[in-house]
Order: sequence, then structure tokens, then C-alpha cells
Amino acid sequence: MARDTRRWSGSTRVSTTSSLLDVQMPEMDGLAASRAICARWAASKRYLSDYLGQQSSSRTGSAQVGMSACNLHSPLHQMVTRSSSSARTTQSMRRSTKSFPLTSHDSAPVAGTMRLTNVMEVNLAVPVNNVAEFIAYARVNPGKVNFASGGVGTSPHLSGELFKAMTGVNIVHVPYRGGAPALTDLLAGQVQALFDNLPGSIGHIRTGKVRALGVTASKRVAALPDVPAIAETVPGYEASVWYGIAAPRGTPPDIIATLNKAVNAVLADPKLQARLAELGGEAMPMTAAEFGKLVAAETEKWGKVVKFAGAKAD
Repeated sequence: MARDTRRWSGSTRVSTTSSLLDVQMPEMDGLAASRAICARWAASKRYLSDYLGQQSSSRTGSAQVGMSACNLHSPLHQMVTRSSSSARTTQSMRRSTKSFPLTSHDSAPVAGTMRLTNVMEVNLAVPVNNVAEFIAYARVNPGKVNFASGGVGTSPHLSGELFKAMTGVNIVHVPYRGGAPALTDLLAGQVQALFDNLPGSIGHIRTGKVRALGVTASKRVAALPDVPAIAETVPGYEASVWYGIAAPRGTPPDIIATLNKAVNAVLADPKLQARLAELGGEAMPMTAAEFGKLVAAETEKWGKVVKFAGAKAD
């Protein structure tokens, strides 16, 4: 079947009018593990491609390349985004919103896919054992305590800024070019604290090389059941990394309904749910309308945090 060549905006594409299911997965915050999961269920013959009866291929690239590479050849795309980074926060930090279809009226929400948590951790030499002690320590050392992240506008960075806003502590952000070098410097004691995607730090947490103070999800996660949620100390705190699928504006409702049904069926797979749980995540099945409400709410929430932080992408 000939490939559709109409122009669409987006970051990841899933064609339902072609015999080929083509998924482009932009890199977000260096979260390789969660990207691999997305690509696995979205493009594997065992998952979404089987459900839709299509062959599949997948690829990865930078977030910026991914945002533009999907402009051609696809009537549907998978928008891999998150509440506190990439499309949602970058849209808030940029003057132009043309590359962000979920809020530029170029797209329609289709489905949620999964939610992951970040984690707040400290070097072992920092004299705190929990979130309450960290807040107290930061308050008696205003401007002297720092926290690292994988870069300005990433979900870990904005998780830290939300923490600052809700607790009133004066801690200094130290941005890195990716989570890996930030974690390296945390281990070496070059920085005191780090907000990181849980999959990137979970190995060091489990081996006791760093001290996890809290997860940014609203509740504890199965992957680290002994690590409290930050919300247990800071009521109302929540910062999740989420993913979803969107279709270009004008996509027929029956196609949106078909893809929503397929995605939710995929998310019910026990093996996928188990893998997500290992990384501190969970499936996020929902209707297209529910996903649209999530996008709107998260865009508003993180826009306020970006404004508080004074973060800018250009």
C-alpha cells in the first residue's frame, strides 16, 4: 500500500494506512530504558504491530530531530512526551509552539501509554537520610546546597524546581549534558544532590552507592518499595514522566478509536507491565479524552514551574 505523503507535525509516527508500522522515537532526557520499552511495544510484532496486522520498524534520534522528522509521510504519529520535559516544558520555554502539536491544534489525543518516576538522591557524604532532613539541611545552608540534573528543562530539572517552589528551599541547580555525567559527579561528590530518571540511577541506589531520599511519583513504586514518595513529606508534590500517542487533526474518529483500543490492549500485557514495574513505572491506559485532559493539565502545571525557574530554551 502506498505511503501517505501528507505533512504532519509530531515526534513519533505510527501509520495505519500503510502496511508498514513506522515508529520514530526521539531521545528524551537520556531515558534509554523507557524509550526501549516504548519502541518495543509500539513496533514489536508481539505487540501493537500484531494487533493492527502490520509489519513494523523503529528508529531513534534526538528530540529535536524527532520533532521534525515526522513531518512527512505519516497520517498518525506517536507523540512521546512527558509532563516535565521535552514537549511540555520545551513548549513553555520557547516563544514558538509550532513544533508542539498537542497544543498547536495540529493534533488530537489518542491514548496514554506509560508513566515513570524520577528520584531525588544524594551523595553518601551529605548528612541527611530523608526528605525532611534534606529540607532542614538546605534551610540552614541557603544557597550552599546544589542539585544536579541532566539539563535545563529536563524532567529531573523541573522536578527539582517544583521541589524548590513547594518547600521554599534555596538550592542551586547544576545542569549537565545528560543524566550520566550528572550521576558520575554525584558519585564523586562534585554535587550534593541529583534529581534523575529512576531507570538511570536504580542500579546505584540498590547497591548503596547513592542514597535515595524520595521518588517524585505521588506514591511509592514497586521497584523501590522502601523509598518514600516525596509527597509523604511535601503534600501534593508529584512529578511524573509520561508518554502518550497523538494523531494529526482531522484523523477520522474511527481510526483514533481503533488505535486507542489497540494501545490499551497492549498495555494490558503482563510482561510489559512487569518490565515497567522493574523500572519504577506503570501502564497508563486511558481514553483519548482523558489523555487530552492530562496533556492540558500538565502543560499548565509545568508552565508555571518553568516560569518560577526562569528556564529558557532559546
